[in-house]
Amino acid sequence: MNRLFGPQPQPGRRYTPRRGAYAIILAGDGILATFQERPLAELQLPGGGIDPGEAPLPALHREVAEETGYRIHAPRRLGMFHRFTYMPDYDIWAQKLCTVYVARIGPRLGHPTEPGHHPVFLPWDSAEAELGVEGDRVFVSRLRARLGV
Repeated sequence: MNRLFGPQPQPGRRYTPRRGAYAIILAGDGILATFQERPLAELQLPGGGIDPGEAPLPALHREVAEETGYRIHAPRRLGMFHRFTYMPDYDIWAQKLCTVYVARIGPRLGHPTEPGHHPVFLPWDSAEAELGVEGDRVFVSRLRARLGV
């Protein structure tokens, strides 16, 4: 699946491409998400930007640990989507290229090291309804249907 979610790009606005890797982390009867306090308080799939020279899977492992304090195992790519948004921390308008993976939860390493992030365990129903990014909700819904949970 390769789709656009959220607002359409504004004509004449320059968007910086920003690659990112995100995970639906299977955890018991639901998933492990992250609550991000700012710039907009919301529940999200753990993950984030892929740094220059960094490959997607190492970025995914790094971002999940930073935002949740957990390791993950056996990540498998599900697909990707585009999202056009303003990123106040970077002061840029971005075309986010969001690659979504499914993974199993691993051991807890400690507290998240990313300020303002907190791990949250969500039942499937809550994840489908409460994740702040439409593309995340769609991927969760499709995976849930495929798994039959």
